[in-house]
Amino acid sequence: MKNDKIKVLIGDNTTDYGIKLASELREMGVYAYTRRNDGTVILNSLENDTPDVAVVNLSVPELDVISIMKTAKKSLSEVPSFIVVTDIKNSFIDRQLLENGASYCIARPFDAETLCSAVKSVIKMPSSHDCNDLEILVTDMICRFGVPAHLKGYHYLRTAILNAINDGSVMKSVTKQLYPTVARQYETTAPRVERAIRNAIEVAWAKGTAETADSFFGYPMRNYKTRPTNSEFIALVTDKLRLQVKTSPLANSFYQ
Repeated sequence: MKNDKIKVLIGDNTTDYGIKLASELREMGVYAYTRRNDGTVILNSLENDTPDVAVVNLSVPELDVISIMKTAKKSLSEVPSFIVVTDIKNSFIDRQLLENGASYCIARPFDAETLCSAVKSVIKMPSSHDCNDLEILVTDMICRFGVPAHLKGYHYLRTAILNAINDGSVMKSVTKQLYPTVARQYETTAPRVERAIRNAIEVAWAKGTAETADSFFGYPMRNYKTRPTNSEFIALVTDKLRLQVKTSPLANSFYQ
């Protein structure tokens, strides 16, 4: 990035979708702009406007999204991260997109906050920059594991992990401390938080592969006969992140 603001291209300039999203992202400190949902127009914008992230619909007239990504990779000196928007969550389609250049797939419906988190998780920072934004690290980790961003459990899980990292004592009583803490932040109930997180983990676990899970955690996860429980998953991710940031500037806030 040439400055501190992330530049995001949204490949849709309709009032009720693209323009609305761009406006909300700008309120969150992200420089977002729109272009028509047309492959040629989008590709021209990638070349002339050099966005950091391109949010493109799966269905694009003129050039399909995979052709756009492949052409960008061949012809551009600075290739943005691609977030592909789909109308249905399909693991086969997601895999094809990811193998052909997408950094993230997001299914409708989603809000600007979810998109903003996805943007931050895929942004390509300069190699000299050490990423020490805890929220970005957490978001990136649960996205890579395959938790769909449109599920309520995605937000609850991210918040639960952030709470667990900042205050390890909440893991001593997940039911009595962690779930109620997350519930208060979202003005809901602890049982709903528990169910939503369980569903999010189940969805990610069901569509994942053994190799994905193993590489994610660094050791054979299929030793678990079934998916990890909420507590196990949160503890695993929390421990992995603690090790990852132990030597970073964030470590002081973790271990005080």
